[in-house]
Amino acid sequence: MKIAFSPCPNDTFIFHAWVHGLIANAPKLDVTYADINITNHLATSPEGLDVMKISYATLPYVLSDYALIPCGGALGRGCGPLLLTAEDKLTAKDLIGKKIAVPSERSSAYLLFRLWLAEKVPQWTGEIVVMPFEQIMPAVRDGSIDAGLVIHEARFTFHQFALTEMVDLGHWWEEDTGLPIPLGAIIAKRSLDTDAIANWIRQSLAYAWKHPQASEAYILEHAQEMSMNVVKAHINLYVNNYSLDLGEEGYKAVLTLLDRAAQESILPSIEPKLLRS
Repeated sequence: MKIAFSPCPNDTFIFHAWVHGLIANAPKLDVTYADINITNHLATSPEGLDVMKISYATLPYVLSDYALIPCGGALGRGCGPLLLTAEDKLTAKDLIGKKIAVPSERSSAYLLFRLWLAEKVPQWTGEIVVMPFEQIMPAVRDGSIDAGLVIHEARFTFHQFALTEMVDLGHWWEEDTGLPIPLGAIIAKRSLDTDAIANWIRQSLAYAWKHPQASEAYILEHAQEMSMNVVKAHINLYVNNYSLDLGEEGYKAVLTLLDRAAQESILPSIEPKLLRS
């Protein structure tokens, strides 16, 4: 079975057991490790793999061919993207005409940013630059970018680049909706046994929680720039009960995000029933 997910600690932690053949009766995985911008575009291309980790913001473009798997993804509280600058005390209006780096134009981080901008500066104009997320903070620090939208472990490391948190978009979302933040989704081709795939992912996650040290070498192999303290903080933040099952609150958060985006004409609308079928 061909699968693509990021080399970030939350994904390698969740999928370690399955990747290493530790789940009974689960098929062998052929893994592609890829940045979210790559998987978002891969999912909408003819080369799309069997199972992929993508942004929830890409979901409306692929729901006809791929089913949302209700586990293994990234959805939670206190884990949203940050908008960073090299200057203090900037307001949303200060971003007019500025150059802003984002990890993907189809990322959930960018979608949250667009929704925030629509509320704060409806007539915003400026330049959006897509770049790998690990390049964003250095670009903001060095002044080639005015502001950067960051995800993942940047939440724990941006102070090392002497940057300032302008807004925590996850906090804004939670305050506004009372719901957790939908970030990354696991999808699988509808022609496959999606219930079985969900079961294998849950078994892999259960193994990871029961044997947390078993995956350390594998995780560090794909996240070599991180200290173990940052790795553990990353996993503790992004791997949670929603990783095991979205539940009613998780589905509500996803539908609310996609509905708002459709209302702002940012994303196409979806049939809600497709989220569960």
